[in-house]
Amino acid sequence: MEKAAKILVLAGSARRESVNRKLAAAAHQMIEKKGMASTLLDAAEISLPLYHGDLEEEKGLPEDAVRIKKLLQSHAGLLICSPEYNSSVTPFLKNLIDWVSRPMEEEEPMSGFDGKIAGLLAASPGRLGGMRGLVHLRDILGNIGVLVIPEERAVSGAFDAFDAEGNLTDQRAREGVEGVIDQLISVVRKLA
Repeated sequence: MEKAAKILVLAGSARRESVNRKLAAAAHQMIEKKGMASTLLDAAEISLPLYHGDLEEEKGLPEDAVRIKKLLQSHAGLLICSPEYNSSVTPFLKNLIDWVSRPMEEEEPMSGFDGKIAGLLAASPGRLGGMRGLVHLRDILGNIGVLVIPEERAVSGAFDAFDAEGNLTDQRAREGVEGVIDQLISVVRKLA
């Protein structure tokens, strides 16, 4: 499948009031305002069982894993907005990566991720903004063939960082997020 010069945006949490879902929605709008096509994948609409090899062998890939893999394959870029759980990635995000990384018949391993260009963002009410989780996420993605851009941003104090419409209200946070987006768009345009 041909990858288009567009960016898939995903939150690493499906919780209704997740600040990372808010960050993903805000980032999606920023990307589109900068003239790059973007798709916002709603984490609340993803339903995947816990990865288990026997389950995969018996039933194959779940419908949502196949859907997300096809979305990834049609986008050159990926922007993940992920919270930090116990200084690492969320179980939701790790499980999604594990399922989507599995090959289907006559498919190259890691075909959903290999060659993808990714940017990383995090939001948290804490002072570090979820930065520690991004370290692990960068390692995971790098090991499955994803080129993760150097620029990343963690939004601290995230419970107070958005207005009622979901816009980032803190100028410094907004500029940092836009810096990640600008670098991701630049690399996607060059390499896609």
